[in-house]
Amino acid sequence: MQTIIEPFRIKMTEALPITRRSDREKNLAAAGHNVFLLDADAVTIDLLTDSGTGAMSDRQWAAMLEGDESYAGSRSWRRFEKTVREITNFRHIFPTHQGRAAERILAATRLRTGDIVPNNGHFDTTRANIEYVGARAINLPSPESQDLYSETRFKGNMDVAALERLLAREGRRRIPFCMITVTNNTGGGQPVSLDNMRRVKRVLDKHGVPLIIDACRFAENAFFIKEHEAGYSETSLLDIAREMFSLADGATMSAKKDGLANIGGFLACNDDSWAVDFRNLLILTEGFPTYGGLAGRDLEAIAVGLMEALEADYQRYRHATVEYVAAALVARGAPIVRPAGGHAIFLDAAAFCPHLTASDFPGVGLVNALFVEGGVRAVELGSVMFGTRAPDGAEIAAPHELVRLAFPRRVYTQSHFDYVIEVIDQVFRARASIPAYRIVEQAPFLRHFTARFMPL
Repeated sequence: MQTIIEPFRIKMTEALPITRRSDREKNLAAAGHNVFLLDADAVTIDLLTDSGTGAMSDRQWAAMLEGDESYAGSRSWRRFEKTVREITNFRHIFPTHQGRAAERILAATRLRTGDIVPNNGHFDTTRANIEYVGARAINLPSPESQDLYSETRFKGNMDVAALERLLAREGRRRIPFCMITVTNNTGGGQPVSLDNMRRVKRVLDKHGVPLIIDACRFAENAFFIKEHEAGYSETSLLDIAREMFSLADGATMSAKKDGLANIGGFLACNDDSWAVDFRNLLILTEGFPTYGGLAGRDLEAIAVGLMEALEADYQRYRHATVEYVAAALVARGAPIVRPAGGHAIFLDAAAFCPHLTASDFPGVGLVNALFVEGGVRAVELGSVMFGTRAPDGAEIAAPHELVRLAFPRRVYTQSHFDYVIEVIDQVFRARASIPAYRIVEQAPFLRHFTARFMPL
């Protein structure tokens, strides 16, 4: 059949707020023109993030009723550990309350001031945790990723030649580990090929540098490999995931993405001495190592969700949904990152708003216009989130000015996305009216979460 249906049926509904334009304008102004500061009740279609916003399955809800809330060594922990090990085969596994907790433990125990961490694309919390301890986060995206509109596959790859140059220049002493993010959220949700991961691993092994996978969307990445990398069309998503993790020395994971859960994550590694450091800091800040800040019911939900994310029918539907929206927007002339990513549509805000410069924060303007037009909440991935500062304090623009519309898992139907397409089309037609913005209040780290803006 031509129509790819949702591989589930709905057993419970939640009312959506249907709002008026005047109320949306008032709410946005009260939030300092930062959609992060809006009450969720003011949002009709919430595409701010796919992190922890998905709908759990009946199997997950049933598993939660079996949650063992024992403080240490619970049955839920054993099920969680068994599932994570079945997928990753890592020796040491530590649950955490979410992915950024795993990143913080990794950075705090392995990095010192002046260290360097290369990545195909550090996302916001990864970069912030690295910089918080005085290290530097360096992105080495593939050259193909610079062309936002090419249909080249695996644009999320790391630039292996650039990695070799960096290692030759800085050496093992300055680079305690390298990361690779699957899929590459910073670069438009683009996947990483197994071939690229193998080549990265060979270069790192020559220099004795460990590889850490940021595995938030490992199952979506596995689906891309199955669909588009030669030799994997008949391989199960589970086996592809196992091959991906076999190339790594450790991983951080937000289970709020491909764990299909509303909270949770893990940190994993093979090195015994690393594990001692991880365990000691986890006990200090997260909890006992067999619960890591999570309730037993959460461990149960993640154990089920990780396997559900590797079901081919689910991934086929999810990717088809993103591609459906992407094709409709391309047909209307809206500039988006191509090919479609695994979890989101990424609008090119710079091309969307050619009358604005990077210092005008076109992504903020576009995000606000989408909310005012139709109550759709998206997020800026441009110079507010990824911009840096020169030594004199001047703003340095991000490489791209993007706006991400992240699709919560198993939440919205085709009619919801048809509505989103209409909203984007309306904003695109009136794009010349999108104003510039200035920051009037910001935090030193992760400023996009709490900054306040003023339209000019």
